[in-house]
Amino acid sequence: MKITNVSLRRFDLELSEPYQIAYETVYSATNFILQLETDTKIIGFGCAAPDFVVTKEKPEEVEEAFQNTLLPALKGANPFHFTKIMHDLKLQKTVKSSALAMVDMALYDLISKFSGVPLYKFLGVYRESIPTSVTIGILPFEETMQKAKEWINKGFFILKIKGGLDWEEDFHKLKTLRERFPKLTLRYDGNQGLTLVQALNFSKAVENLEVEIIEQPLLISEEKHYFDFSEKTSQPIMADESIKTLKDTFRLAKDNLVDMINIKLMKVGGIQEAFHINSVAKSAGYEVMVGCLDECQLGISAGLHFALSRPNIEYADLDSFLDFSSDPFKDLFFLKNGILYPNGKNGLGLESNFKF
Repeated sequence: MKITNVSLRRFDLELSEPYQIAYETVYSATNFILQLETDTKIIGFGCAAPDFVVTKEKPEEVEEAFQNTLLPALKGANPFHFTKIMHDLKLQKTVKSSALAMVDMALYDLISKFSGVPLYKFLGVYRESIPTSVTIGILPFEETMQKAKEWINKGFFILKIKGGLDWEEDFHKLKTLRERFPKLTLRYDGNQGLTLVQALNFSKAVENLEVEIIEQPLLISEEKHYFDFSEKTSQPIMADESIKTLKDTFRLAKDNLVDMINIKLMKVGGIQEAFHINSVAKSAGYEVMVGCLDECQLGISAGLHFALSRPNIEYADLDSFLDFSSDPFKDLFFLKNGILYPNGKNGLGLESNFKF
């Protein structure tokens, strides 16, 4: 199999409503779709969702990387030389993580389509579906309660509450949600917004609320203080922003700083690198969540297939596609009562004859 044509399309996607986290308010997102045509008539698709805060990429940098590096590297290449292609691209400093993830996805899509199976079966099936949380950004108290009720009425049973600006307000929200919805699974994401003292106070306050996960309450630069949590609170801590590379995972595991990690394909550079990170997490005894940036259905589909293929990936936060007022794709997977299922088609679930 040989790649005969390489193209890139940009989508500027509006959110149905803005959402706020501890360090920014988001109104829209840019996604790029890479299309790899081959001499077999099989076409592979990949998604990039650059985020300057997380991936250190501007949309224009993805376009420049495509023109200057990805296009000449991919045209004429054999997709089965996957490891060589990705290794060479990682050596190019102008190709950053979401652009790498886009290529990785498209190559995996091609190879699994050529093999005649959905990607998660090509990777090795562990499960056939996974529940996802749905995220509520930082909102006033009553709006948070209303939004929670709306999502629960749509069948979701796992809510992730964003916070980090006022830990006491965050606690009040979680306490009220627990009282109103006793069976609800609750997760909390501080997005680096709390100080050590605030984070410890919050963690102790929610100990009886059955909060499943407390995600990245401290700044990356303060992550050494996560060690204090193991002695002063029983709450499990998940690293998110702290995990961008394999080296990051080794660092956290070596010092046993956290209990869980959040792997996002866009921030680590794709599925292949995510496997390496997940293996280190498994050896350290960490549970793993697969999360997302502001990604359309194609990016979410890749995260889903990855999550279905490994036993220690017990959590998913793959909900960003729900935030867009329109999505370039539809039906790449099924969502029923808060549970994600692949659509059963080969690759990432998108047929080669798809037209935008």
